Amino acid sequence: MPTDPPSPDAAAALDQLLRLMARLRDPEAGCPWDREQSFATIAPYTIEEAYEVADAIARGDLSDLREELGDLLFQVVFHARMAEEAGAFAFADVARAITAKMVARHPHVFGDETAHDAARWEEMKAAERAAKAKGGLLDDVPLALPALLRAVKLQKRAARIGFDWPDLVPVLDKLEEEIRELKAEIAARSPLARLEDELGDVLFVVANIARHLGVDPESALRSTNAKFERRFRHIEARLAEQGLAGRQDLDLLDALWDEAKALERKAAE
Repeated sequence: MPTDPPSPDAAAALDQLLRLMARLRDPEAGCPWDREQSFATIAPYTIEEAYEVADAIARGDLSDLREELGDLLFQVVFHARMAEEAGAFAFADVARAITAKMVARHPHVFGDETAHDAARWEEMKAAERAAKAKGGLLDDVPLALPALLRAVKLQKRAARIGFDWPDLVPVLDKLEEEIRELKAEIAARSPLARLEDELGDVLFVVANIARHLGVDPESALRSTNAKFERRFRHIEARLAEQGLAGRQDLDLLDALWDEAKALERKAAE
């Protein structure tokens, strides 16, 4: 087990946060908004704060990261307080549980094993899942995950029993097949439900391609979103310089987009 205690400052700061949360939820003297919240109403904020942490990391803004980590910690404290009020568990139980789990998953640090690798880690996680299994292999893949990330996790689980393509080539072939099917539905002017179904198939295969490449599709899409924003801001700036703000000339907009791409490539050289 870890033997180093938290610093007095850290312990005091955490105790202060826990006391603050208890005060906010106090039935008589607390905040009306905080008192009326539930696990379900707070969950979207928890997800949002996790993304804001990831955003601060992507931007390399450590000052912002400190603030966003605080916001995320507050979410953990909020959920734990509501659970304590319900008589289920308290923040200390959450901390003890994750500590015990990490100790068990690191026998090469806290036990007798001398080596550790990704395969061993997956074995231990699989054993943990089996111990609390509800049924099928996919049962504990959270529904609240972003759809692309959940697709990857579902595919990884299925791959454990051999339900997977051996390499990337057939996955790329499958993508072409799904795109053809989507085109056919578009040409047939199919109902929106059919188009959504076929587009979903395309996105699921794209997630599979990302998995085979070892690429995080959420991270890849975030990067592309940021790239689009940079280039579109260049378009806006150039239109403003030319007194053409709001212009809807596609040829001009495409030319400015290409200009933004060229400038990015030059800056990267």
